Amino acid sequence: MRIATWNVNSLKARQEKVMWWLDRAKPDVLLMQETKLADADAPVTTFTQAGYALVHHGEGRWNGVAIASRCGISGVTTNFGEPLGQAQTSDTGDDEPLAEARMVAAECGGIRIICVYAPNGRLVGSPFYEAKLVWFDKLVRWINQAITPDTPTVIGGDFNVAPEEIDVWDPSACEGGTHVSERERQAYARLSNKGFVDAYRLHHPELGRYTWWDYRAGSFYKNFGMRIDHLLVTAPLRDRVVWAEIDREARKGKPLPSDHAALVIDINTPGHPFDAGWASADSRIAARLRKQR
Repeated sequence: MRIATWNVNSLKARQEKVMWWLDRAKPDVLLMQETKLADADAPVTTFTQAGYALVHHGEGRWNGVAIASRCGISGVTTNFGEPLGQAQTSDTGDDEPLAEARMVAAECGGIRIICVYAPNGRLVGSPFYEAKLVWFDKLVRWINQAITPDTPTVIGGDFNVAPEEIDVWDPSACEGGTHVSERERQAYARLSNKGFVDAYRLHHPELGRYTWWDYRAGSFYKNFGMRIDHLLVTAPLRDRVVWAEIDREARKGKPLPSDHAALVIDINTPGHPFDAGWASADSRIAARLRKQR
């Protein structure tokens, strides 16, 4: 089974890109974040025509998560099994995590799939930052109640946390900001304490591999990025992860790409082959940075 996650940065704006990628990578299950759609506007028919069932949890212009599956969808849970709260500050997002569509889970092909979109946090010490930590606490408490260690489970999405120094292009440049602060990393690490393992790092210990790059200042072409999108698996799946990759090619070209790349893992058997673009990019990135120095 091939499972992928991708922050699409508006499913309406990137729908053509997503359909292109489904044909390119042929995932069995795709987790999507930041769809920015209400449930009534989710493109269910388009996914059905492509061979995928779609479950969507959204609120409109902010946030939004979805799971597309061609191996069935059942047992759907949204917002940790609670009704979505009423937002008190409708003109902004990120500060009321239980009033924001950030979590959907379902059973797909015998595996429990949890798709999450963690709050950004914006500024260390701000109300947005504290709300992010509250959301992580809610996630871990729900996992305690809903997931046993022997349940084959994948939790994936945009966690807005770079777990280690290796996961950012320049730790000194990022120091003091969100995504890399100690409290955020501790909150994320609680998932490891619950038995989840970083599936990408099982196969990729190397430097310079990221899932997000700012649109500005040529960050993508300089490879100034962060690895903040993750697929974590429970113990029953750990030894069954046979391949993992970040599809750099999904972050470039037309139609207009998201600022995130898709992350892919294969369980049991390798999926449809594709060139993620890292080998050809590494030498160009190194040459470009040498020239700038």
